[in-house]
Amino acid sequence: MGVSSNRVEDFSSHHETSVRMSPASAEAVMVVAMPPVEIHRVCLPPSKTTFQKLRQRLSEIFFPDDPLHRFKNQSSFTKLVLALQFFFPIFHWAPTYSLALLRSDIISGLTIASLAIPQGISYAKLANLPPIIGLYSSFVPPLIYSILGSSRHLAVGPVSIASLVMGTMLNNAVSCSADPILYLKLAFTATFFAGLFQAALGLLRLGFIIDFLSKATLVGFMAGAAVIVSLQQLKGLLGIAHFTTKMQIVPVLTSVFQQRHEWSWQTIVMGFGFLAFLLITRQISMRRPKLFWVSAAAPLTSVILSTLLVFLLKSKLHGISIIGHLPKGLNPPSSNMLYFHGSYLAVAIKTGIITGILSLTEGIAVGRTFAALRNYQVDGNKEMMAIGFMNMAGSCSSCYVTTGSFSRSAVNYNAGAQTAVSNIIMASTVLVTLLFLMPLFHYTPNFILAAIIITAVIGLIDYEAAYKLWKVDKLDCFACLCSFFGVLFISVPLGLAIAVGVSVFKVLLHVTRPNTMVLGNIPGTQIYQNPSRYREAMKVPSFLILAVESPIYFANSTYIQERILRWVREEEEQIQANNGNALKCVILDMTAVTAIDTSGIDAICELRRCWRKDHFSLCWQIPLEM
Repeated sequence: MGVSSNRVEDFSSHHETSVRMSPASAEAVMVVAMPPVEIHRVCLPPSKTTFQKLRQRLSEIFFPDDPLHRFKNQSSFTKLVLALQFFFPIFHWAPTYSLALLRSDIISGLTIASLAIPQGISYAKLANLPPIIGLYSSFVPPLIYSILGSSRHLAVGPVSIASLVMGTMLNNAVSCSADPILYLKLAFTATFFAGLFQAALGLLRLGFIIDFLSKATLVGFMAGAAVIVSLQQLKGLLGIAHFTTKMQIVPVLTSVFQQRHEWSWQTIVMGFGFLAFLLITRQISMRRPKLFWVSAAAPLTSVILSTLLVFLLKSKLHGISIIGHLPKGLNPPSSNMLYFHGSYLAVAIKTGIITGILSLTEGIAVGRTFAALRNYQVDGNKEMMAIGFMNMAGSCSSCYVTTGSFSRSAVNYNAGAQTAVSNIIMASTVLVTLLFLMPLFHYTPNFILAAIIITAVIGLIDYEAAYKLWKVDKLDCFACLCSFFGVLFISVPLGLAIAVGVSVFKVLLHVTRPNTMVLGNIPGTQIYQNPSRYREAMKVPSFLILAVESPIYFANSTYIQERILRWVREEEEQIQANNGNALKCVILDMTAVTAIDTSGIDAICELRRCWRKDHFSLCWQIPLEM
């Protein structure tokens, strides 16, 4: 490729393109004593039909990883085996499974079960659901994921953010205390639509939609949600019976101080005592990762100790609220409770989609994090389908939205999990609990559940990531702050919507206002760079070389045209002020322009017609594929 102010000639006999420089251009190059420009012949791209171009484009968009490449040149039986391994990853690793792997998975499965049982009960209350629903959700979904999931370390179950969002959105439409049956129906229905949405994203390979939840958005959203969740748990830690159901910081704090007469000193002493114990064990495990089991066992240990204290001192401790009766037995079917008609269907669909996106984002991020540590691949589309089908099955077996939890997955990884069998071991432990141990939780106090939730969500406040956003990208930091304060002062869904809006605005800003710059020659070379970044770069007299660093299409063609005209005007003013050589040619470096549509072509042609009247030329350097 080369720069030409006259033409690009096509020698069809050789199917090559020759680019020649005009005498004016060559004369200008000689001024800066550059070596002669070597002219290269570049072949034209192979000719393709419209159908072939469309097929290639769709393949690049939806199948960038070419998932069917393993099926090429294989026998029918091999293709059947590969298909089973593709849709059911358990068939990929099960044939090579060994007793050594089972030993590691049993240890990790029992370890995460000790964390999943108290967290399941706690997160169900966070979603305003009966505590038993949290245990149901820690039994069926992990079994489904162990068959369909591709991550070896993802520990599946209820999570705090999805529980908070579901509880907030459904409670705004239906009171969980006034009509608990309808509320439960909507929760199961929202779970079904969350799974349907997730599975559809995976099947249609539309996972890029969740990328609109940028890291900056999630950092702010999770921090705001963690603050709100922690403040909401003051109800359990202080022993308050009448507490606001709103999820904004002002109503929550107002309710805390307005109900001072309901504070229970016994609840406060034991609640904050166990909270301090949980936070200390968390710090121990963070500072010494080999002691991961300390924080993993702390929640279940706290539940056992607090339950024993309340049971032994029940005659002396008054006003301490407890969980109460929990039914024994397996998950009852709930397909008959799915709410597919009525005035609240839209609420269930909206709740399902939002919680589905959040849980999907968290689950895939966690799975990829631990896959990178062990150097194996996690297929994002398979994970979407696995999590989606898992939630759809869960909605028919009395479960609510579940996904991969970071805290449980970290414990699973540190405990030495080797395969998804650790989820099966965890689910089996929950099964034993459901069948035989439920009466033991009768006297479990609510303050210990509040302490467990606070300990779990406090890790979502990542102030180091927020500071890094401020140092690297102020607009990202602004999106983070919008998400954080939106959740705190407006509502959880609207706070998330505001943050997504800011992120989308940032994308549109980069699309519609692309970067353009002036280039100068580095003496003694044929390299052209931005003089503001390379001090030795010098402008070529009588030439203005501009670089456009984005595709040119209808959304930004007008801006690029106006910005180029401004560069030319400023260059002419500078030449006039310095009594320099008159501007003769504008060169557009379009090597970074990956695509151009008809609007972009019209804008470039308009510039050429405009400057032809001013007696100076326009030429451009382009990649031949355009």
